[in-house]
Amino acid sequence: MAVPTNGNGRYDWAKEVKEFDETKAGVKGLVDAGVTKLPRLFVHPRDKLESHPQIKSKDGVKIELPTIDFEGVKDGGARRRELVEEIRIAAKEWGFFRIVNHGIPLHTMDAMLDAVRRFHDQPTEEKMPLYSADSRKKVRFNSNNGPLRENESASWRDILTCVFQDDHLDPGDIPLACRREVHEYVKCMIELREVMAELLSEALGLNNDCLSRMECMKSEALACLYYPNCPEPEKTLGTPKHSDMTFLTLLMQDNIGGLQILHDDKWADVPPVRGALIANIGDLMQIISNDKFTSVEHRVVAQAVGPRISVACFFMPSQRAAAKPFGPIKELVSDENPGIYR
Repeated sequence: MAVPTNGNGRYDWAKEVKEFDETKAGVKGLVDAGVTKLPRLFVHPRDKLESHPQIKSKDGVKIELPTIDFEGVKDGGARRRELVEEIRIAAKEWGFFRIVNHGIPLHTMDAMLDAVRRFHDQPTEEKMPLYSADSRKKVRFNSNNGPLRENESASWRDILTCVFQDDHLDPGDIPLACRREVHEYVKCMIELREVMAELLSEALGLNNDCLSRMECMKSEALACLYYPNCPEPEKTLGTPKHSDMTFLTLLMQDNIGGLQILHDDKWADVPPVRGALIANIGDLMQIISNDKFTSVEHRVVAQAVGPRISVACFFMPSQRAAAKPFGPIKELVSDENPGIYR
């Protein structure tokens, strides 16, 4: 793709956005076309790329994300109390933690990753009807979560998003290439969400049905992400720095890696572990917990290898709960601990 200009030799951002969107081929379309130089639209300002230093390993040991073993989570007793305390510490100090023995079969996880790859590897003509920046669409394919802001750099990735409002999405709306796997995986996510809601409620010192009664995680947005190999990875990002605006995210990633979290104002790698999930606290969970839990910024770096496949399940309120404002849970507010948020 040639770099468009506005007639006086300067980069024409709006023209390049228009040209890219009109292909409806996503970033994979650029890779398939054989690009060897990054289109200007995807080049990120250097200060954004180098906004924080990278955590360097000390004596060969890198920062290790907390790993929480859910084995015996339903047994109650001392093990349950221990697990709740581990979650409380991780959700406060890290905002991210790894979950193992969570109950989702490995073959279900592998099938979901394969299905995401299969969808994105289809010919462009198969995906074009789904291409949209309209966030109101329950099923959509694009490279950015919505319309780019003026002069904003694009991300080096493609996304298939499937939104399950109140746990429901018409199966016929899900692309055939991944329909069965998406349905099965979301069913597993909903089961795990119920466990997570209880554990997070207990970690806040509340009744274990507190979060489920609020219906704050009753809907799911499944982001099926495809990060193609990049010709100039040092100039762009797969996903720029952000925190999740929802309540909770459960992430599955393949074996390539690339996720980084901001810890102690430095970027720390979160390497993949086969069969594990990554949980991270969202902005709304930080608000209702009155800062007992922390929403942390993170990003995905672009890489010369790929494609990298990941699946993020964002938990959002039910339609009924979304109509009302959220603020700190009243049991967490007192004269000694006043509400931080409205």
